Amino acid sequence: MLNQPITDPVLIFAITMLIFLIAPIIMAKLKVTGIIGLIVAGLIIGPNGIGLLERDSTVLLLSTVGLHFIFFIAGLEIDLDGFKKYRNRSLTFGALSFLIPFVFGTAATLLIGYELMAAILIGSIIGSHTLLAYPIASRLGVSKNRAVTTTISGTIITDTTAFLVLAIVAGAAHGVINAEFWIKMIVSLVIFVAAVFLIIPRVSKFFFRTLGSEGNLEFTYVISVLFITAYGATLAGIEAIIGAFLAGLALNRFIAEQGTLMNRIKFVGNAIFIPFFLLSVGMLVDLRVILTDPDTWIMAGIVVVFVILGKLLAAIITGKIYGYSKAEKILMFGLSVPQAAATLAATMVGYELGLLGESVVNAMIIKILITCLIGPSLVEKYSKVLALLEDQKPYEPKQAPERVMIPVANPNTLASLLDLGFIVRGQSKEPLYALSVAQSGENYQEILAKAEKVLQDAVSYGAGAEVPVQTLTRVDRNIATGMIRAMEESRITTAVIGWNGKLSTPQRIFGSVLDQLLERSTQTILVTKIEYPINTMKRLVVIVPAGYTHKVGFYKAMEIIKTFASELGMSIRYLIVKDDVELYKEAYAKTGTSLNISFEKLEDWEQFYERLPKFHKDDLLVSLSTRKGTLGWDPQLEQLPRELSNTASESFIILYSPEEVNVDSRGTKGIEAPKKVLNPRAYHS
Repeated sequence: MLNQPITDPVLIFAITMLIFLIAPIIMAKLKVTGIIGLIVAGLIIGPNGIGLLERDSTVLLLSTVGLHFIFFIAGLEIDLDGFKKYRNRSLTFGALSFLIPFVFGTAATLLIGYELMAAILIGSIIGSHTLLAYPIASRLGVSKNRAVTTTISGTIITDTTAFLVLAIVAGAAHGVINAEFWIKMIVSLVIFVAAVFLIIPRVSKFFFRTLGSEGNLEFTYVISVLFITAYGATLAGIEAIIGAFLAGLALNRFIAEQGTLMNRIKFVGNAIFIPFFLLSVGMLVDLRVILTDPDTWIMAGIVVVFVILGKLLAAIITGKIYGYSKAEKILMFGLSVPQAAATLAATMVGYELGLLGESVVNAMIIKILITCLIGPSLVEKYSKVLALLEDQKPYEPKQAPERVMIPVANPNTLASLLDLGFIVRGQSKEPLYALSVAQSGENYQEILAKAEKVLQDAVSYGAGAEVPVQTLTRVDRNIATGMIRAMEESRITTAVIGWNGKLSTPQRIFGSVLDQLLERSTQTILVTKIEYPINTMKRLVVIVPAGYTHKVGFYKAMEIIKTFASELGMSIRYLIVKDDVELYKEAYAKTGTSLNISFEKLEDWEQFYERLPKFHKDDLLVSLSTRKGTLGWDPQLEQLPRELSNTASESFIILYSPEEVNVDSRGTKGIEAPKKVLNPRAYHS
């Protein structure tokens, strides 16, 4: 051990950054998750190892921030629609995950001579768990799997219950458990939770609509909400990490999963703060004391056995009740078995109250090390299993790679168009294509030079969301021709185009360029007029003309609607004009979606126009439209864009689904009508 730990802050930070770089690389060579490497590194360099670094106030500060980031990101990424759908199983798992270890732990410690309050506290400690391995599941793309959603949602039940038990035991130790104690605790908890879900969404909506134009400002706002809420939780008498989780839930629908802001939050958390938390956990382990104290091993055996047994039984029972696969059950166990944050908090409180001795503290550290080795390893292995199963879906020959193109010209609308493009692109491996078209003439070079600046801004914005943006420039005598040529050359499947809502002549739908593009293309086209940030909207109102279920592009349009709703946490309201509502209900039922969807049949377009003034700024209107002369076309669809531009919502998307292309003997392309009615039963998500 070194005589004196390093105290120079610059050198401390340099050493920790080097560890954050090297430890995961070494663990990857050993085929062990990088989280374990950081914990072991903390053990080696910490005060109980070679003494290179102390677990001082700086390390504690950064590790505390990392712990809160874990819970915050979990709240942001939780599938709220999935939680609503699976709330019963989340409550089931949360209750079992706490009660089984709690009962086992309390009974065992009572049998070996511990007092009742100490035994209850130990039982509550092993009943809680820390989402230590959640970043692994997130990184491997299974964060929205039902097993992960169940476990994360159940965490708030287990940890909140554990901290309530801790508060009760602490009150009993001070001799203050009475009616006043219970009233104060319950009232403060209810007020805090209500304040979080009533105040944060309203303030956030105002911020993103009026102030959130700069990326740095948005990030600062989100982090402010995180830590103000976490501190507010302590004032309400619950642990700060529960406040961090609730802050993530309150901001969930304002931060798109594929967006730039989410990427910044994850990057900062995963690159700096979360590794500090893992390093600090390793610094707690003192191998010398552990090896020389037999009482430590007796208690360690009890807590390790019963936490593993309890969490495993909770996962198995919940999985058995709700029909989860073996991999999903093990993944639930792997996510819920690690013990770190709640364990440390409750153990140290019990130690300071005199209820727990040093042997219990050391035993809990052993438990932390063992469970933090088991959990991440299982999550790494079985997240890959589930991810591979997700990828190995039957191949559909007609499914081309999703290639999204955005014609850019106005820098003021660039960010909103790119945000839409990120959502439509989804998990596609293809880059996003940004296009600028200049009309040939004397000043086309000047126009292109100005456009290149906007294109570079698109590249920079995409880089912030880790989405590659490929720029395209075209010169043509006709703007629409240039756009169509770019779409054909780059094999674009979907174009997202902005519209200012202005018409040059009453005979046109959108204007000369867009009308020509629609007439001469067959790809999916989204014509958008977005006046407010889409992450501040609550509901998708989808207008559907008669006969739309018979179109070839029906399923593609349906998938885009689902993607928007899922990414932005919106409910969906279908307004179906003069058509069979049951076809849509049946199609969605086959997908097994957890989205909040409602359907309403309108007898005619006049009934819809009567509704228009009632829409508001929280509604994003989406009209499923068709090209003139194709199945599902209605003369009212030509009038609809100008009517929508005058609504209170002021934000809408006209979605033109793809059409089948018929190439005749001369090589001329034309739109081919569907040969038969499509069966919604054939749709698979």
